[in-house]
Amino acid sequence: MSLDAYIAGLPKAELHLHIEGSLEPELMFELAQRNGVAIPFDSVEAVRAAYDFSNLQDFLDIYYAGANVLLTRRDFEDLAFAYFQRAAADTVRHAEIFFDPQTHTDRGVPFGVVVEGLVAGMERAKTELGVTSGLILSFLRHLSEAEAFATLEAAKPWLHHFVGVGLDSSEVGHPPSKFERVFAAAGALGLKRCAHAGEEGPPAYVREALDLLHIDRMDHGNRSMEDEALIQRLAASQMTLTVCPLSNLKLCVVKDLKDHPVPEMLRRGLHVTLNSDDPAYFGGYVNENYRQLAQAVGLTRDQLTLLARNSFEGSFLAETDKAARIAEVEAWAARSA
Repeated sequence: MSLDAYIAGLPKAELHLHIEGSLEPELMFELAQRNGVAIPFDSVEAVRAAYDFSNLQDFLDIYYAGANVLLTRRDFEDLAFAYFQRAAADTVRHAEIFFDPQTHTDRGVPFGVVVEGLVAGMERAKTELGVTSGLILSFLRHLSEAEAFATLEAAKPWLHHFVGVGLDSSEVGHPPSKFERVFAAAGALGLKRCAHAGEEGPPAYVREALDLLHIDRMDHGNRSMEDEALIQRLAASQMTLTVCPLSNLKLCVVKDLKDHPVPEMLRRGLHVTLNSDDPAYFGGYVNENYRQLAQAVGLTRDQLTLLARNSFEGSFLAETDKAARIAEVEAWAARSA
């Protein structure tokens, strides 16, 4: 069996996926037409041509523009289910997806419309595709602490739908410490805590996420590899890192996939997972991240198996569900030996 075929059948979880970032150009055009929303592109090809980013901010500018087509409960359900169909095709058994309520509520879309649409798509995915999922409410870090608190308050009627909170958007200049009190409040509500740290921001941001936000999982974390003490700390604690290779390449976090730190992360004992981040914008869903990274850095079958196992271990699933999914990974590995 080829390595590509092994990846294709390998059960896995996806832990770093922004649902707004799975908005494919075709669906963007469909929703723009459905809702009578003007977009600054005249064709699907023009949208794809615009996906030529030089940094995180360039990406975010088009990301927020694309989100303008999302207005109704049906839009959010269609967005979610379209992602889950692609995820199921990539043998994703479980996904924990971020959504950015402030991106929508700031446009006048009611909080409940967003949540109820996404949840409907998630329920369809479980029923029709056998893919389970969790929803993570992300705060936009370029906005204020007060706005994050207001978002958390607005979320309370739908709290039972969330597994955790996250922190995303422009990293540089917006350290995790800015949201220390909001994350404490979210933790007091029983929510798990995730934060983007060490993508473009320095290792100091990673430390703040650990020490001040008390995160349960770290998103990205690449720049941790610049700090030996931090590497040792992450390895000892087995903090899960949700690494996104094609995103890192597209946003110039790495110049070439051959330079990606995943092999060294694995060698140093870090609890790494592979994910697609914003796949419509970055050129590939989760299997494409596995495939391209494996080819670029020479990942072995055992390493790929470990990455998939890590994805379930690092999830917020119940322990019994984790064990069942990990057993699927081991069974695939044994059948494919």
